[in-house]
Amino acid sequence: MHELAICQALLEQVERVARENGARRVLSVTLSVGPLAGVEPELLEHAYPLAAAGTVAEGAALVIDTVPVMLRCRICAAESEAAANRLLCARCDAWQVDVVSGDEMLLQRVEIETVAESVA
Repeated sequence: MHELAICQALLEQVERVARENGARRVLSVTLSVGPLAGVEPELLEHAYPLAAAGTVAEGAALVIDTVPVMLRCRICAAESEAAANRLLCARCDAWQVDVVSGDEMLLQRVEIETVAESVA
């Protein structure tokens, strides 16, 4: 299950963000994941608590936003949404397309609680 390794790498980034911003704890982590990213969101959700155990993000919510597959056609220049298993231009049916989005896994947001917030 490579999702556990992905979560561990993700949490390294989250801990760095938390440290740089003086976080007491992380409240939530938001990711955007496309269908072509090579990860299963459901498996990420299961692996995340294991990877977060003992870190500043232990108990933090993991929010996964799904990004659609968007293509730009090299023939007609149209941009269109596509199914992950049918990478064809929606306008002219050409296969000569570039993936604009849908192949990424990006850390979008880390919600933290700082020491000052926890005192108030």
